Amino acid sequence: MDLRHPRILSQSSPRRQRSRLRLLLPGRVTLAALLGAALLSMLSPGNAHAEFTVCNQTLDVVNLAVGQKVDNADQTDGWWTIGANQCVNVIREELTNRYIYLYATDVFGHAILNGSTEMCIDRRRFSIRGIEECWQRGHIAARFVEVDTLEQVRWTYFLTGSSP
Repeated sequence: MDLRHPRILSQSSPRRQRSRLRLLLPGRVTLAALLGAALLSMLSPGNAHAEFTVCNQTLDVVNLAVGQKVDNADQTDGWWTIGANQCVNVIREELTNRYIYLYATDVFGHAILNGSTEMCIDRRRFSIRGIEECWQRGHIAARFVEVDTLEQVRWTYFLTGSSP
């Protein structure tokens, strides 16, 4: 060891730093290449992207039903259970409807969204075509909130404690 040029013990030589980096990044992979690959994988068209997501920003678990036009007929589907501070993808393909309808309850079945559009739901998992005569057809009538997606192909709705 050459005492004429003392090294600070906490600093490594550039050669030692490069060898440590090679252990972490084998071959000639650079940080820019890794970041580029990560960005490309997020933007590639082959990946499935959620097109309508609901995020529960309340402190309670929420049960969610969704209404929309499917093949020119009104349809409601449910239930999605969304934990506190969690998000769920409820429509996985690009949106073709400007308006999506949401109905949410707490774990006791009490409505937590006050909507004005009456649609049909059931107590258990369901997919119901049509929104007319819910009671007569053996379903429950519920008031859904209308969400205007402004004709976007992707939309995220944030459910808060003060939602309309």
